[in-house]
Amino acid sequence: MNKKRALLVGRMQPVHKGHLSVIQETLNDVDELIIGIGSAEKSHTPSNPFTGGERVLMLTKALREYDVDPSRYYIIPLEDIACNSLWVSHVKMLTPPFCKVISGNGLVQQLFEEENIPYNEPHLFNREEFSGTEVRNRMLNDEDWESLVPESVVKVIHEIKAVERIKKIHKKEVSELINEKK
Repeated sequence: MNKKRALLVGRMQPVHKGHLSVIQETLNDVDELIIGIGSAEKSHTPSNPFTGGERVLMLTKALREYDVDPSRYYIIPLEDIACNSLWVSHVKMLTPPFCKVISGNGLVQQLFEEENIPYNEPHLFNREEFSGTEVRNRMLNDEDWESLVPESVVKVIHEIKAVERIKKIHKKEVSELINEKK
């Protein structure tokens, strides 16, 4: 029997309830889901504060918390490469075969379309609240971010002291502050 398998690509910076909603919804349409952690090599920057390994840990724990059957998904870190036109081949080398891609990222959609691989844009659940940017901004501003992520992810974020990391990453150098005053 040929399994219907899709690839979901996302940075998961951090994993939030919107990601879990997309994963659960996608699993209603496919037998198996490859979850590609995009830009896995990036970390310790304002838009990518978490390492690939930390994102795998968050996602693994969140999927367990949400009782998602582990035989139905694969989590694979996907690094960016210097040449976008070769990225799809790079992804195909790292993943099991798949019949379609799920991504809201325009570049990802374009690259797979150029290789004649169909893509779907996921239905985004409450996108204003459930976005990595919103979660990170709330962490930075000491606002409620914990309600936006699964409890297991809250625990990982505290374990790795991510809120403190994000605040340090955003801290400006003295020279930047001086230039802003000019």
